[in-house]
Amino acid sequence: MFEEMKIRHLFGLTLLLLIIFGIGGIFLPYTEDFVGAAFSLILYIAAPVIFFRYHFRKQGRSVREVVFTHRSKAWLPWLLGIVGISIAFSLSVFWLQLIALYPIFPGFVDFLLELTPMPENPIYLIISILIIAIIGPISEEFIFRGVLLKRLMKKTSMWGGIVISSLLFGILHADIIGAFVFGVVASLLYLKTSNLLIPIIMHILNNSTAVIWMYVAPTWPQWVVYQSSELYANAWPNMIMLVISSILMTWVIVRLARGLRRKIGEDEISSNYVDSEEDTMIN
Repeated sequence: MFEEMKIRHLFGLTLLLLIIFGIGGIFLPYTEDFVGAAFSLILYIAAPVIFFRYHFRKQGRSVREVVFTHRSKAWLPWLLGIVGISIAFSLSVFWLQLIALYPIFPGFVDFLLELTPMPENPIYLIISILIIAIIGPISEEFIFRGVLLKRLMKKTSMWGGIVISSLLFGILHADIIGAFVFGVVASLLYLKTSNLLIPIIMHILNNSTAVIWMYVAPTWPQWVVYQSSELYANAWPNMIMLVISSILMTWVIVRLARGLRRKIGEDEISSNYVDSEEDTMIN
């Protein structure tokens, strides 16, 4: 299904919509908040909805084939645990990333530590929160764990698709290493369950926690780095958390990857059999 979708078409469609929006800016007085909200809506709603709706209808497929609730509740305790480990790992590895960059690019480190201001207008504020916490995770899972992962697996291998799609996912985030590992786990979850809803739930839980943390309780816990002056002062707590979360995250990845090659092979055989049966019925 996803293997037949070309990601460059999605990029082209997104670029086209952004160009149309930019041309509209010549004639209409856009505000800064409006531009930010519109850009997010194009990136995470308009372009993906048009793209995936077209391809699902073209292939005669339903979204329910890749997003379904059956047995999803059983994964919820696991997802909560994985999100906790992922957040701990991301925070500590982000600290390590800043430690490495600060002697060379101190200005860039200060930029990375700046808290992104939320819009004051309540409408744009709601849109921003929905994009970050819910809509963004859904779109990103369809794009990165759906199209990119499956297309790259088809062109390379199982781990080739996982690593490359996760690397691209990581590059688009400030916390490159943490986002890369998050992408690997999300990819394994999708391949393990054949249900895109599982990584979507994990992504929503992760981003919702980040939103609450950033804008509701931004100074807790005290030893997490929020200013460049605290990079070295809080080294020990971050190092301890990095070691523990790295061990736990490695265990999660190994556990999810166990027996995955065999499952994917069985799924491919089953899919090919169903496709041949459909072709026979049509003919």
